[in-house]
Amino acid sequence: MTDIKTDLLVIGAGSGGLSVAAGAVQMGADVTLVEAHRMGGDCLNFGCVPSKALIAASKIAHHQRNAASFGIADVAPEIDYSRAMEHVAGAIAQIAPVDSQERFEGLGCRVLRDWARFLDDRRVAVGDDIITARRIVIATGSSPLVPPIPGLDGVPYLTNESLWDLRERPAHLLIIGGGPIGLEMAQAHRRLGAEVTVIEGSRALGKDDPEAAALVLGRLRDEGVRIVEGVEAKRVSGGAGAIVVEGSDGESYRGSHLLVAVGRRANLGRLDLDKAGIETEGNGIKVDAGLRTTNRRAYAIGDVAGGMQFTHVAGYHASVIIRPMLFGLPAKAKTAHLPHATYTDPELAQVGLTEADARAEHGDALDVARFDYHHNDRAIAERRDEGFIKVMVVKGRPVGATIVGAQAGELISLWSLAIANRLKMSQISNMVAPYPTISEVNKRAAGAYFSPKLFENSTVKRVVRLVQRWLP
Repeated sequence: MTDIKTDLLVIGAGSGGLSVAAGAVQMGADVTLVEAHRMGGDCLNFGCVPSKALIAASKIAHHQRNAASFGIADVAPEIDYSRAMEHVAGAIAQIAPVDSQERFEGLGCRVLRDWARFLDDRRVAVGDDIITARRIVIATGSSPLVPPIPGLDGVPYLTNESLWDLRERPAHLLIIGGGPIGLEMAQAHRRLGAEVTVIEGSRALGKDDPEAAALVLGRLRDEGVRIVEGVEAKRVSGGAGAIVVEGSDGESYRGSHLLVAVGRRANLGRLDLDKAGIETEGNGIKVDAGLRTTNRRAYAIGDVAGGMQFTHVAGYHASVIIRPMLFGLPAKAKTAHLPHATYTDPELAQVGLTEADARAEHGDALDVARFDYHHNDRAIAERRDEGFIKVMVVKGRPVGATIVGAQAGELISLWSLAIANRLKMSQISNMVAPYPTISEVNKRAAGAYFSPKLFENSTVKRVVRLVQRWLP
């Protein structure tokens, strides 16, 4: 047994933990990093990277089928699902060195590969080692939530972790869950040649703006994805290659494979948090505005902190806690400027308040500025002119933005910047975007906010006429 004393103990080598460890060690702290599973966490190995790689492969197949409008013959793509999955594995492998144990040891971190459990408020056991730390960061992430559906434990099913082991394309993929993960994988597999049925107990993309969600769902249905809403999975039966999901509507949904995508749960089970005086609440660890737990020495970041479950949020949390841990400076985590995106085609992105939430909070003080993609010249040229942006504005400042359409995940960053820095719409309108680009929709949304004030205002027109009389 080895006793290790360290300035900073980071439990979990996913996005948040790696960001903290890399920043702290390069600024002079003694850092111990613990990871029992795969370096890089869920995002690299099971989430963001593999899903976007498979989506990219599916887009190639979709473009081959739909090229005639560009004067190029449509062709039926020859899809090798196994090779598509090897492309996914290759993307993971190319990124993996950045998150590897070797890299972090090269930076100066002490890396331990085992499970961590608290002994008291500042000591943690990792295998045969006992670590005493001045500060502790819990960044253990989350895992797929598997609901207690009768019969589910008796049939083979997939989650976002096991999906990537497939090498044979599902003939008919059943998906329980109509959230971002479920719908991204539904469209990708449909474009790669599988039949797909999505079963959602409430409303698909239920957390998003209904108008934007409807556009995405319409596209998926047009491509042949069957989306059943308002139907709960009551029982699962069958076996490999022949799965049956009995719905609350009395219908039986049959497929060859089953993907469960109903949400995620924080990874807390092995930590013995009670021994450290760390309380939990809801789906995570109880933290204050600075992400500090009920143990003053410990912080929780990312999915395990019980809030928004996104890789970029974990990275943001890392930047927040570095300040108090290393410099003793106060810092608080905010949420209003944190965006999220669903990478279907079209993409759907949101930051801040949706229109419904903004109306409920601000009432008549709210203005909604809107611009449709079918007025964007680049979108027209590329035949990607389906979609819109709407910006929720209160007293000249954006409080939220919804974008559905091409590159929505890229475009939303501007509105995160605006909300984070309390920019005014006038400052957004001062931006100049190169022509022709999809990014012009952001500037045109700002223009749409000012147009009624300028072009439909009788006072403005009177002033202009008066000035024109006096100008030489």
